[in-house]
Amino acid sequence: IDREARQIVVAPIIDDDGSVVIGRHRIRYDYLVMAVGSVSNDFGTPGVKENCLSLDSRADADRFRRRLLNQCLRVSRQMTLDPKSDAYARVAIVGGGATRVELSAALYSAAAGRGVYGLDVFDEKRLQVTLIEAGPRILPALPEKLAAAATAELEALGVRVLAGTQVTAATAEGIVTKSGETIAADIMVWAAGVKGADFLKDIGGLETSRNNQLVVGPTLQTTLDPAIFAIGDCAYYVPEGEGKPIPPRAQSAHQMAAIAYHNIRALIDQKPLKRFVYQDKGSLVSLARYTTVGSLMGNLVGGRMAIEGRLARLVYTSLYRMHLIGIHGWWKGLSLLLVGHVNQVVRPKLKLH
Repeated sequence: IDREARQIVVAPIIDDDGSVVIGRHRIRYDYLVMAVGSVSNDFGTPGVKENCLSLDSRADADRFRRRLLNQCLRVSRQMTLDPKSDAYARVAIVGGGATRVELSAALYSAAAGRGVYGLDVFDEKRLQVTLIEAGPRILPALPEKLAAAATAELEALGVRVLAGTQVTAATAEGIVTKSGETIAADIMVWAAGVKGADFLKDIGGLETSRNNQLVVGPTLQTTLDPAIFAIGDCAYYVPEGEGKPIPPRAQSAHQMAAIAYHNIRALIDQKPLKRFVYQDKGSLVSLARYTTVGSLMGNLVGGRMAIEGRLARLVYTSLYRMHLIGIHGWWKGLSLLLVGHVNQVVRPKLKLH
């Protein structure tokens, strides 16, 4: 960021062949909103970069899917050659937050349908998923009762849930814990926390946190430049009187976006700016097709209300639909929902390519 010239410097765009599509260039701004999200934080744990996958991007997700399918094919082939084979597709997931819990359940849901696609001897019984959390329980954002219900549901599926387990290293063979145990895995996913991307550290001379997040004030303007805003996971804001920053969650990013939009319009119109006040509206976690758990917060439910099962699934689905409509508008949003329902019927449930 060239703050003096009010320009951002953009890296070259390179195509798949390595050819430069657009060279390094500059884009001028009057007001700049930094909303670049976050990346996985390995906390300097040895072997994580070399041996673990992250899920920071679509490319990461595609890489994970390919490796999982390849491992399932290997296991299926070994079982075809030797029905008594003890081959398994072993997946270790580090981190017990909502995304990691949802992934654990989704893997079993996908494995249950692989026989339809030629992997006749492979089913969820040949999948071993281990979910590793350093804290005392998974899903710390949910009430303990709901976290316990989610744990029980995961264990019923076959997930090995290891709470209170610190990871000290990752090797080619698996995840090494503080107790000295090595959790054998063919695929390891690291999702134990997030930080700002490395390029954000002191970018443009702006103040950043130790996790490379841009420090902002109550109006979401960066502390050293009122023309630059930061929202979402890349923003670091500690409300006055509170000892911890706003959590990196989808709902906080959504609320920040609304305030940033209002304040930029206010600056243009020379009107007073709004202060950002985070409102925790609760959390919902979908365990694939098996169940959904969550808690709602606010005046509507009189504080906090725990929900699970069909009601939680209905709220979870409704939030997704509202998100689509909020982004695309009513007409396009409803059209996308209709297309989604049609695709559920005509498209395969498992994508192999």
